[in-house]
Order: sequence, then C-alpha cells, then structure tokens
Amino acid sequence: MNMIKIKKYAFLFCTILILVTDLSAQQLIRVRPTEIDDVLLNPGKGFTTFQRFNGDSLNDINVGVGWTEGFPIDYQEFDGDLTNDDHPATTIAYYRIYWKFIEPEDGKYNWNLLDRALYTAMNRGQTLMIRIAPYGRNDNEDVPYWYREMVDPNHEWKGPVPKWVVDPEDSRYAQYFGRMIRALGKRYDGHPQVEGIDLAIVGAWGEGEGSQLLSKNTRQLLVEAYTESFTKTPLIALLMDEKTNKYINSFGNMGWRIDCIGDLDFWADEENGFAHMYDLYPQRIINCGVKDAWKSAPLSFEICGTFSRWKDKQGYNRQDIEYIFNESLKWHISSFNAKSSPVPEEWNDLVDEWLKKMGYRFVLRTIEYPEYVAPGEMIQYKSWWENKGVAPIYKDFLLAFRLTNEKRTEVFITDADIRSWLPGDNIYDDAIAVPWDMPSGIYQMQVGILDRQSHKPKVNLAIEGRNAEGWYSFGEIIIKDSKL
Repeated sequence: MNMIKIKKYAFLFCTILILVTDLSAQQLIRVRPTEIDDVLLNPGKGFTTFQRFNGDSLNDINVGVGWTEGFPIDYQEFDGDLTNDDHPATTIAYYRIYWKFIEPEDGKYNWNLLDRALYTAMNRGQTLMIRIAPYGRNDNEDVPYWYREMVDPNHEWKGPVPKWVVDPEDSRYAQYFGRMIRALGKRYDGHPQVEGIDLAIVGAWGEGEGSQLLSKNTRQLLVEAYTESFTKTPLIALLMDEKTNKYINSFGNMGWRIDCIGDLDFWADEENGFAHMYDLYPQRIINCGVKDAWKSAPLSFEICGTFSRWKDKQGYNRQDIEYIFNESLKWHISSFNAKSSPVPEEWNDLVDEWLKKMGYRFVLRTIEYPEYVAPGEMIQYKSWWENKGVAPIYKDFLLAFRLTNEKRTEVFITDADIRSWLPGDNIYDDAIAVPWDMPSGIYQMQVGILDRQSHKPKVNLAIEGRNAEGWYSFGEIIIKDSKL
C-alpha cells in the first residue's frame, strides 16, 4: 500500500472518530411526565346532553324522572354559564326529532331545526348527535301528515308489532323515509359539528322494534339510504336483530348504540325476570357480530329511565351502579346519554371514575430526545403513550410538537394516526426537521393533539404541563448556532 492511500484512510478514520466522539458527547433527555387523575372534558366522549345544551336546566329537574324527545327544542335563555347543575359537563349534545317535523310537506325540509341546534351546540362547546325517528307511539308523534294521508288516511292499519304505526313493507315507506335520509346526508355529511347520525329505520322512536320481520329488500333499501348518504360522518346503528346488524356491519366502520343501559329489573315481574343487562345485550352483542366494532367506530349508550328512577323506584345501590358501569366499559362505551336528568350526589364519585375510563384517555409516559441540535438537523425522538380508556379516539386529529421561545414558535405536525391507539401501550418514534433559519436559543418542547382545520389543541391529556392554549410543556431543547 502506498503512502497516499495510507494518509487517505487515516484521514477517514479520524473523521469518523470525531463524529463518534461528538455523538457520544450528546446527551439524551428522557422525560416522564406526571400523570393526573382529573376528569377530562374531551371531544367525542363522555356524557351527552339530551334535547338540551351545556348551561341549560335539566329535564324535569324537580321531578327527576321525565324527559322530552322527538319534538323541536324549546330553547332556554342562556346566561353565559355553561355549568350543568347535577350533571357532568359535556362535549356532545344529542338531538332526537320526529320525521314529521323535518319534512312537514312532501319533499320540503325544515332544515332550520337542525341548523339552529348545530349553531347552538357549537356556541356551547358541543357537537351534535342526531336521530331522525320515523314516528313515536301517539297521534302527535305520527309520521308526517302528508304521508299518513297517502298511505292510510283512516289510521286503521294494525301491524304485527305494537311499535309500528305504519307498514314498513309498503314500498312507499322506504321510498319516502329513505328520500329524507338521503337529503339529510346531502346537506350534512361531513359537517364538522355533526358528531354522528343514528341509523334508525323502523319502530317507535326509531329503536328498531320488529326489524327482524322486515323483508330483505326493505331492510336493504332503508339501510342503504344511510350508508350511501353518509360516507364521512360516523353512523351509529341501533342494536336490532342479527340479520339487520350483520347487513349494516357489512359496510364497515359502523358504530352501535343501545337504549336501555341500566335495566337490571325494570320489568322483571311482568316478563319472567327479563332484564336487558342480563338477558339481551350480552347475547346480542355476540350474535349480531358487533363485539369488535369499537376498534374502528364509536359506541354510544342511553340510560334506561333516569338515574333518579334507578335510585328511587328500582332501589339500586352502589354495587348495582358499579356493575352497570363496568358492563358498559367492557363493551367499550365512548358516550352516554343520561337524558339530561340529574345524577344523585352520592353517586358522583362513581360517575367520575366512569368518565375517566369512558372512551379514550391519553397519557404520555416517556419521551426521549437530544439535548441540542443545529438548524437544518433532525430532532430524533421516541415516545411511549398509554391509552387508559376503553376505546380509541375516532376523530382524525393531529399529533403535533411545538418549539417555542421569545424569538420563534414553530409547530411540527406528525403523521401519527392516533385513531389506531387502542387501549394499552402505544409507541410513536419519529423526527422533527428543524428549519434552517431557526434562531439559536433554548426552546420549550411542547406536545398537543390538534384540530385538523384550526391547528389548535383540541384534546386534553392526562398529564401535567398544560398551558392556557392547550399545549403541554415537557422539557427544553437547545438550538445551537449553526456557525458553531
């Protein structure tokens, strides 16, 4: 080997040695944020108001056993206070309205009912979950007058199910009710304030009674009115019968709901001991093929009766409440409609613990990153997150980091899909490219989960360090002078 080659290799060796020496001098900062135990108010999860909004008085607050549904909202005067007395704060308002009010004339829609509700929800810090029920059980809850006149002006039809007030097998039912659902989708699919749409097709209050009796053609026409019209906004289907729910599930990413959470003995004396929580829901969840639906779509449950009825009429004790809550968590609940009725004070602690587990709850366990970088370099980081809830987040929010000091603030959007963060541990390792013109100095390292449109923090984390803007500071990093 000649002298020139020896010198060349010696130079390369020295260069590599210098690089290794420089890297070995770099310190890695490892941060373990402090977890908090607070109840967190977050999008798409927790309690919902019902025919009400944050700050409104509750349904029959002095009685505690009643509620309203299906009719246009009786808007209350708002005094600016978003507090819900004897009821948790919420990020979701639930609105159930009968078809007759949405389409009072053939082909003419009263969208103002929904537009006003959406606007009010937005101003109260809520999104709106919607069910348009085909009818109720009383004359003032009937199908639209024009439809009644068309199919059965004498109101003499007697169907096989007490909760059917018109014949769903009359081809005009799927035609006209389906037409309204398609118009609904054309106007509201993808609307940022619409939390979800209940897939309601038949039965009083749209609860699906007798769905198993529908013909294949009618079932498909009614279901497809929803699935073809809502491709962006989540659909949540009532847990009905095996044929109907399996057909609904065939379209993928379909949530589900049940309307009688808490029935341990409501009608047991008259129905040979039957109870929804023991004899229907556990079996139907399996038989309808929805056991794993929670992994990709939200589950929203509704109380049977009210909390006041649980306490005063059914005589439930704390162990009963814990059983009900734990069953709902086992089924991966994200949101809960208590019918805007009060929560008994002695159960507040149980409700708080329930809310901490309901839906998603993100804890940043550890994050590791270098102590300094230069402009134009990458900040390599490793992060370990835990979802301590029972479900993922279903909204397409953005995981982001922010570097900030008195000279410069820079936000870095990651490509993390946090919708895939199921309960348990989740790892996300990546790198941030520091801009070439980033001024030198000490920067606060912050993390946040942002709304895709506004790029503002939207999700509260279960860790310390939150500032007024919703970002969480977890450490510092030095941006070195690029000339050094």
